[in-house]
Amino acid sequence: MSTRRVVVTGASSGIGAATVRAFRERGWDVVGVARRADRLETLRKETGADVFTADLTKQADVDALRDYLAASGPVNALVNNAGGAKGLDSVENSSIDDWAWMFEINVLAVKRVTSALLPLLRASITDAAASADIVTVTSIAGHVAYLGGGGYNAAKFAAHAMTEVLRLELNGEPIRVIEIAPGMVKTEEFGLVRFDGDEAKAAAAYENVPNPLSAEDVAETIVSSVLRPAHVNLDLILIKPVAQAAPSRIARGPLRVR
Repeated sequence: MSTRRVVVTGASSGIGAATVRAFRERGWDVVGVARRADRLETLRKETGADVFTADLTKQADVDALRDYLAASGPVNALVNNAGGAKGLDSVENSSIDDWAWMFEINVLAVKRVTSALLPLLRASITDAAASADIVTVTSIAGHVAYLGGGGYNAAKFAAHAMTEVLRLELNGEPIRVIEIAPGMVKTEEFGLVRFDGDEAKAAAAYENVPNPLSAEDVAETIVSSVLRPAHVNLDLILIKPVAQAAPSRIARGPLRVR
């Protein structure tokens, strides 16, 4: 069997970079996609992955990505990981610009990339035993509303709905549509983006929380879902640390039997 190739968006840090590493460790060819060329180059040197610099909120960049992939080999799987949150203000007081950014990166960029790469995914299916995969990383915020969630809840609920509809649309084709919805994941950048670079606020969210998820935890879940037998589809995986019962119910301090 020839080496399979996966495209991972948001690959310059966090879950995306960890996913690139995890697929490479399994022998996959990987194309990591992100805006920051310097970070991608570091990842390329570390892992041997191929990389492509693109802003997925720009259709021209997505078209260029599609053309590059079409000319350089098959696309067997797509991991839509790029996304992010901004702010914790109320619906009333939050910034409309923050909302627009969240919809662009969490919803419209996923739609752009999925639409562009679906023909390539179909083309990779060359025999009756083959399949392709579309994995979209959403969030627990796409399933459970919480105070301050506002625009992020709205964007991730939309991404969840889009994934559900895509699965219906692709029914009958050998293409699995998988949603990974992480809860609290401690990465180097998510909180900094959400709080506009305020390191203290970003750190406070994880203060005294025993073992929040790591980027590697989520990456291993993504890879595991793709490596299931071709007839098995893990439609939705909601992954949280044990300390998190819900977005608004997080244990702080050691876990103890009561």
